[in-house]
Amino acid sequence: MKTKYIERISALRKEMAAQNIAVAIIPQSDPHQSEYIADHWQVRRWMSGFTGSAGTLVVTNDEALLWTDSRYFLQATEQLDGTNIKLMKDGLIDTPSITQYIVDNIKAGSSVGIDGMIYSASEAESMKAVFASHGINLNDSFNPIPLMWNDRPTLPDCKIIIHDEKYAGESANSKIAKVLAEVASQGANSTFISALDEIAWVLNIRSRDVKCNPVATSFLFISHEGSTLFIDDAKLTDETKQHLADCNVATAPYNSINGFLSNRPADEKILIDIPHTAIAILPMIGNRIVSGKSPIALFKSIKNEAQIEGTRKAMIRDGVALVKLFIDIEKRLSNGEKLSEIEVGNLAAQYRSESDLYFDDSFDPIAGFGAHGAIVHYSATDDSNATLTPDNMFLLDSGAQYFDGTTDITRTVSLGNATAQQKRDFTLVMKGHIALGSMIFPAGTRGAQLDALARQFLWKEGLSYLHGTGHGVGHFLNVHEEPQSIRLNENPTPLMPGMITSNEPGVYREGEYGIRCENLVLTVPAFANEFGEFLKFETLTLFPFDLNLFDTSIMSDEEIAWVNEYHDMVRTRLTPHLNAEQAAWLEAKTAKLTR
Repeated sequence: MKTKYIERISALRKEMAAQNIAVAIIPQSDPHQSEYIADHWQVRRWMSGFTGSAGTLVVTNDEALLWTDSRYFLQATEQLDGTNIKLMKDGLIDTPSITQYIVDNIKAGSSVGIDGMIYSASEAESMKAVFASHGINLNDSFNPIPLMWNDRPTLPDCKIIIHDEKYAGESANSKIAKVLAEVASQGANSTFISALDEIAWVLNIRSRDVKCNPVATSFLFISHEGSTLFIDDAKLTDETKQHLADCNVATAPYNSINGFLSNRPADEKILIDIPHTAIAILPMIGNRIVSGKSPIALFKSIKNEAQIEGTRKAMIRDGVALVKLFIDIEKRLSNGEKLSEIEVGNLAAQYRSESDLYFDDSFDPIAGFGAHGAIVHYSATDDSNATLTPDNMFLLDSGAQYFDGTTDITRTVSLGNATAQQKRDFTLVMKGHIALGSMIFPAGTRGAQLDALARQFLWKEGLSYLHGTGHGVGHFLNVHEEPQSIRLNENPTPLMPGMITSNEPGVYREGEYGIRCENLVLTVPAFANEFGEFLKFETLTLFPFDLNLFDTSIMSDEEIAWVNEYHDMVRTRLTPHLNAEQAAWLEAKTAKLTR
């Protein structure tokens, strides 16, 4: 079965030879620099068989290599087996960067080929500079895929819908005005936006073009004289056309940006967020470019009161759905029924979809039993699909897109008698989760300054995890949202009131089990005094942690109190929405934790 990937790489090498390309780089990307992409743009997956959301394929005349991060080391090892593609574990000390590998392995005078419409301008320009210093050329118009992929999926054609202002909390006209004011402060009079979630946010539109991400395939030009949405007409309805017209937004075909941008007035100043724009777009704009930061990312990350209240309501519905799910899981296992990882993921979607405000899952569920829980972004397939049994732990990372909010929660539960090591590992993870979730910090604090709080107890035991501790979360938008994060890598964006971020430390023992404990938290004011303004986190997620996995002998009184207070909140908020059986189950799962 995997011979097809060998054949595809062989076909790519023929195209490379025909165009005098020594190295081809194929990222996991689209013209909008998206993390999650539509099937039409899944070129790297089609070429390699690796299905992770992050990773880059590099093909030379005699080697094929795939760089991906720690979330996917185990998954990539399995999926690349038999493809002749070598896994490069990105982030490890002995793994060279893609750029370093290329300059070390090809001769001066050679050319590296990329498709400029799916490569970030900032990354491409950085590579070009390094390559040039070694006499290597970067060709950003290498795109042989249309010649090779005969049954390639078409561009998405899902209809767009209007995101009701009662959920959005602000009109599109108001958002456009705010954006233009910020654009002017950066010395420009218009802006061109590629990022799909930014377009969806500013225009109050949503769609189903990308699985689990309610965005529409489009580009957006914003100016005082009127804006233009580049979107295929088949995606519009009379209602959405009127909505756009009311915002003074015209429409043009998706593929018409070149002619439009190239013909803008010579004296126009167009703000471009270079890291979030494809390298091939820059020549269309030429010397009209004002390089700056899109203001939409920060506007979008700070939720207004309507969005915050909607998210709180979405968390209640999500918690109720999970109560139903875990009761169902326990009943089936108790009755001796077989229950697989895929079935659990399907059941989670089924219970969530009982809500009228459910739109989609917010990402494909990560349902990992036993050793599969140690694969950070595991996705069960027909070949890997494990059956749950009472002799190990089960990790479920899942979430939903509701019209009034986005959820993302991970719980690790014991399906039988947990070992002392499992309990200790779980408790160390939870101690970090509690330390981060209960921290008070001064305004201006960045996520990198808080990240060690979640890792400290694991580090003391010689344990760690390689993924970030927290990512921003959209509002009925992408579950991974910039600009804020909580991770070891430096990020200049501070945590601000209104931002929703995940809190998800973990530990993963390869071949045994994985543990991750995730809540979403809202940054809110704590207090102000002569030392300045201080902030804290409000926990939004509502579902209990497994009481059977706590080792209270290594917990402080304050940590035990945190668990009990959290469980009291979960029980108080969910119980009015449960029947008697469900309420009794929740009562038991939120019983007081004691030594």
